[in-house]
Amino acid sequence: MFQLVEFLSRNRNFILFVLLEVFSFWLIVQNNSYWGATYFNTSNYYVAQVLTLSNSVRDFANLKDVNTHLAEENVRLNALVAQLQQQRSSDAPAGYQPDSVFASRFTFRVAKVVNNETSRANNYITIDKGTAEGIRPGMGVISATGVVGKVRFCSEHYSVVTSILHSQFMVSTRLIRSNEIGTAKWSGQNPEIIELHDISRYRPVQKGDTAVTSNFNSVFPPGIMVGKVQDLRVRQDQTFFDIDLQLSTDFRNLSYVYVVQNRLRPEQDILQKRIEDERR
Repeated sequence: MFQLVEFLSRNRNFILFVLLEVFSFWLIVQNNSYWGATYFNTSNYYVAQVLTLSNSVRDFANLKDVNTHLAEENVRLNALVAQLQQQRSSDAPAGYQPDSVFASRFTFRVAKVVNNETSRANNYITIDKGTAEGIRPGMGVISATGVVGKVRFCSEHYSVVTSILHSQFMVSTRLIRSNEIGTAKWSGQNPEIIELHDISRYRPVQKGDTAVTSNFNSVFPPGIMVGKVQDLRVRQDQTFFDIDLQLSTDFRNLSYVYVVQNRLRPEQDILQKRIEDERR
């Protein structure tokens, strides 16, 4: 308290000057319509600017919650889209009706990317969900824009995902226009480009065609984006195109992913294993 009194006493002249200035300004505004209107217009402008800045800061601070809510909503929409695609498959014959359990066999869990590689020959992604949340090795991983990879290892609260940007990762892929099915595999160079193999040179493949996951895999739902045909070449001594796909997923800016569980996969794997055993 003594220090406050000492400060006021030491600066009493300056404080008195400021008070007189403020009082004079108030008198001008109160007794002059022009300056009064100017003052209120100017003050309203700056108040509006401050409010806009405050709202922007608040919206920015809430972006994390907004992104989380959007990711959770995408989980529901992904499951719905996967089910509808099974029920309304364009290549299904008339009268075919999939079993309801089969149509709804895919479930989705949202996870956040905590580590991501794009510059190696074999790249991995770490997510913040593990066995405690029901994640298991072999599950597919997608983003809001397309295929990401497959779960390789799991701990209780984390999982390591083999990225599609991995020399050993392959995914069965279908071209929408030509309905041709091939295998997409990364060449180990550009993290934005993946190669599509085994597409016949005699098929009508076009630049810009969309490539999606086919029905011939048990990891991903059919119709998940892989990329678009950016370039295609053919050599005289080959019967297949060399096709470059522009990946639909931007791996350099990957934040949230969705882990895909095929609830019927164990049953399918058991039957396929029996076939392999008989062939031996």
